[in-house]
Amino acid sequence: MELKNRQWTHDQFNAVRQEVLNHWPTGKEVDFAAAVKYHEAIPAKRQFAKRLVKAKKNGETLTQPRAGVALIDEHIKLLNYLLTEGEADLLPTTIDSYTRQNQYKEAQNGIEESLKAGRSLLNGFPAVNHGVAGVRRVVESVNAPLQVRHGTPDARLLAEITLAAGYTSYEGGGISYNIPYAKEVSLEKTILDWQYCDRLVGLYAEHGIEINREPFGPLTGTLVPPSISHSVAVIEGLLAVEQGVKNLTLGYGQCGNLLQDVAAIQALEQLAEEYFSKHSCADCILTTVFHQWMGGFPQDESKAFGVISWGAATAGLAKATKVIVKTPHEALGIPTKEANAQGLKATKQLISMLSDQALPATKELEDEINIIKAEARCILNKVVELGQGDYALGAVRAFAAGVLDVPFAPSKYSLNKILPARDNNGAVRLFDVGNLPFTPDLIAFHHDKINERAKAEGRDPSFQMVIDDIYAISKGRLVGRPR
Repeated sequence: MELKNRQWTHDQFNAVRQEVLNHWPTGKEVDFAAAVKYHEAIPAKRQFAKRLVKAKKNGETLTQPRAGVALIDEHIKLLNYLLTEGEADLLPTTIDSYTRQNQYKEAQNGIEESLKAGRSLLNGFPAVNHGVAGVRRVVESVNAPLQVRHGTPDARLLAEITLAAGYTSYEGGGISYNIPYAKEVSLEKTILDWQYCDRLVGLYAEHGIEINREPFGPLTGTLVPPSISHSVAVIEGLLAVEQGVKNLTLGYGQCGNLLQDVAAIQALEQLAEEYFSKHSCADCILTTVFHQWMGGFPQDESKAFGVISWGAATAGLAKATKVIVKTPHEALGIPTKEANAQGLKATKQLISMLSDQALPATKELEDEINIIKAEARCILNKVVELGQGDYALGAVRAFAAGVLDVPFAPSKYSLNKILPARDNNGAVRLFDVGNLPFTPDLIAFHHDKINERAKAEGRDPSFQMVIDDIYAISKGRLVGRPR
């Protein structure tokens, strides 16, 4: 099928669907009509979209962890523990690495070995292998809204099975689950594959079933400038809405500077509304998600709680609709359920304490919002120009030209020419703007900010700043200053 930002017809979708459902035997369990009836019976308190709408209306910031293990009963126990002990508002099902790479045979081996060992030997929940019936056991055993979280370039069968089983939110996108996760997979393929996922959600919407969609905001997670992640979020949002998605959550990963992070969440919502209005997408409900720090963590648990709490406070002050919570075991590997609950409770405490507070609307905050939006507009307008009005084609061409670029990405389809570094106040700027289509004044702004820091530190601007900043938080600082 030729890549275009056009809604797939029913015939186009169904032609591909037959192939997708045959990727693994459990695909035969999918019955769309029966799935629609099942969703109709799900109470509102367990529907992701409705809970997000309520939170946005009431000014709440909801908490959500990451979590997933190999076996159904153990996964149910884990989620219920995070609901009761961790006081989570929303719950995930994090998918294992084999499923993310469509290696279902290996995932099945992992299930069998986990059964023998009596514990999970996979780093997530292999939903495709468990099938509709198995996944539905999870849905019916957990009294909270459930979302699928993964990192899968080709997530079509996973979407079919988990949505048919009753999940009411699905994360990912053709850019955000390719560029940060895959090396050899083309953007044409992943954008097409994710158009399928979005069209599936659109078909549910046509039958009155509202399923939330959430592109992955943090991208590579470390020092990603807000305008880069915002540009990807808006593009993936527009692509999703074209396929019929009606409830969308756009995300952003914490950079660490309070003013910039609060400005970023506000700018993200404003940009999305601006571009959605331009393209007649006003009937889509938008919410935001703030991801706590995605880079390196201190190994010491007490210090890790400091990083978690800073992310919680920022999410609360930014008034994000929800926050994805980290654990004090981030530097150590897969967390225990107890550590996961601790991160949730620490986050909830901070958000609760800040619920009646707001960051003052200062000129500095307004300036930062305007800078982020100006940079993102430069990128987005160039993307649509390269695509001759088509964001799908434009995204592919923009990455090829470096007009859109993601730092530290493994994908060979991202030029990796841009280099981020912090300014003297810890905000993420660009040491090298690469081929980004910024105006001369925006390029000068970044140049001046990096030079200002270099002067304060008594050294020349250099790549060493980038390296220092990558490791700074794990070493107890925000800015990687020389000793």
